[in-house]
Amino acid sequence: MAPRGNGLGIDFGTSNSAAGHAPDGTPRLIRLEPGQTTMPTTFFLDADSRTTLMGQPANRALLDGHEGRFMRALKRVLGTSLMHEKRMILNERVTFVDLIARFLNRIKTRAEAETGQTFDRALSGRPVVFHGDGDPREAQAEDDLRLCYLAAGFRDVDFMPEPEAAAIAAGAARPGATGLIVDVGGGTSDFSLFQGQWAGVRILASHGVRIGGTDFDRAVSLDHVMPLLGRGSVLRKAMGPGTSPVPNAIYNDLATWEKIPFVNTPQNRRMVAEMVRLAEQPDAMARLSRVLEDDLGHDLAFAVERGKIAANDGADDAAILLDEVERGLSAPLAGQALADSLSRHASQLHEGAVETLHRAQLTPAQVDRVIYVGGSSLMTVVGDTMRAAFPDADHSAQDVFTAVADGLAIAAR
Repeated sequence: MAPRGNGLGIDFGTSNSAAGHAPDGTPRLIRLEPGQTTMPTTFFLDADSRTTLMGQPANRALLDGHEGRFMRALKRVLGTSLMHEKRMILNERVTFVDLIARFLNRIKTRAEAETGQTFDRALSGRPVVFHGDGDPREAQAEDDLRLCYLAAGFRDVDFMPEPEAAAIAAGAARPGATGLIVDVGGGTSDFSLFQGQWAGVRILASHGVRIGGTDFDRAVSLDHVMPLLGRGSVLRKAMGPGTSPVPNAIYNDLATWEKIPFVNTPQNRRMVAEMVRLAEQPDAMARLSRVLEDDLGHDLAFAVERGKIAANDGADDAAILLDEVERGLSAPLAGQALADSLSRHASQLHEGAVETLHRAQLTPAQVDRVIYVGGSSLMTVVGDTMRAAFPDADHSAQDVFTAVADGLAIAAR
């Protein structure tokens, strides 16, 4: 029988996940995919093989045009009624709890295979808030995630706020210094103020807002892609003179990662066909019809994500390439245009950091260092916002994709 190990720290993320343990106090991350210690939190329900693909194989199946259903950002569904609705998928009635449990079981299985240990206990990261302070879905979201872990085969599950885990990983580097973790992931932005100590860290305050990389993608998509599909245009009235604005709901859903799987319905296809008939810009509306008919919602979302990253990296010719929809179709995305699209989120990030200071009864001048973790913390808008708020602090990125998993691994001992 495999020996019982320490707890397994798991960072189940909106976009990517990681896991690790620390048998001697030093975090060791699990290779969740060949040569990789992170794994995309994605699913592809392959119609041909009748199997559920996860991680990079799921991404490849989508991009290679396999027949099936792709899902991403299921973490944002925690706490909602969608989690427990049974759906017929590959001739099997399953819930999102079942799908997430399979993903977590994959992590558990790979950790046990790599270490030769049995992990019955999990320390899971969680955002400071899933939905928001006072939101009735807040407690339900943690209950849902706990249920997923238990269904995955873990016997005991504890939770730690993700920025506090990152603080554990970063805290010992400068004992006595006051640090602020800015953890901007795919679905939330979390903040923890801490003081480094020789024996660990002391958490002073934590706060979170429901803003992440998927929200950045949504803002960019609505501003730059959806107008090419007819958003903001008008329709002739079916009877009589006059026009009316195009409904926004379908564009909002198509720009939102976790809602894309639910857009391509017979009802929506009928509605869009009628919109094409009545459109004053029929070419643009025909593109929307093509996206639904060819199930290109996730292709659009990945194109937006790639364009966002290119613009953030300063590429002179950054653009969102939409050849899947129409040959040669693209949306230019200059750095300033990206900043303009994300300006509202910049304000919310600033407010989140200020609220964390308020809870700790500190001033910006008392923060010695700002540490960025989470893939979306690499966005220029995040760094610019935090540097303006904390001009005297040292700013650095630390293992942005794995800092939370490192801290969870240490704390799970």
